[in-house]
Amino acid sequence: MLEIRNLTKMYGSKKAVDHLSLSIQPGEIYGFIGHNGAGKTTTIKACCGIMDFDEGEIRINGMSVKEKPLECKRILAYIPDNPDLYEFLSGVKYLNFIADVYGVSTQVRNEKIKEYADLFELTKDLAQPISAYSHGMKQKLAIISALLHSPKLLVMDEPFVGLDPKAAHIVKQLMRKLCDEGGAIFFSTHVLEVAEKLCDKVAIIKKGQLIMEGTMEEVKGNTSLEDVFLELEGENA
Repeated sequence: MLEIRNLTKMYGSKKAVDHLSLSIQPGEIYGFIGHNGAGKTTTIKACCGIMDFDEGEIRINGMSVKEKPLECKRILAYIPDNPDLYEFLSGVKYLNFIADVYGVSTQVRNEKIKEYADLFELTKDLAQPISAYSHGMKQKLAIISALLHSPKLLVMDEPFVGLDPKAAHIVKQLMRKLCDEGGAIFFSTHVLEVAEKLCDKVAIIKKGQLIMEGTMEEVKGNTSLEDVFLELEGENA
């Protein structure tokens, strides 16, 4: 579903991402772990076609993000760590705008908006301007908007930031449901306990380079993901 091959991104003379290669298959929840500045957000934005890159190739469902950007964007959804929404719109107008962009039919969008808004207890707030929303409410709205067109690939940067425990639990359930239906998820997180319980596979990145990758069991062995991460972070610091 997502193939990253030798991805390299430069900022001046600094390599933010250094020949990174990863492969995410349909049905997989794939965690992307690393400290601040390790290259996670740069990689994620490159995968979504938001940021150009210097070397390598990224393919989504077999299509190049450089050669077929619109086709790739039609089947993916991106949730940033800090949702930048059109705050002058009401919640429901924003969701309808996103549905228009992806060509979601009136019947399907209405059904999904009701389903997800009820699930996140956001229905009564949809008529309010987004400018009146808390950070958590904006995050919920961004998640709902990402699911409206039933993406095959969901890419998320710190999706649990700002969510209350109940909303975070719902997001985890929706993530697993999407993958059970043949989709794939690639997401970064600092919440290692969540990653350990949720992810099928995980990659750890340091200074733009992949330092460990595999199934959760392969990576953590008989210890915890946190212990592995802290040990690797301490090496050659």
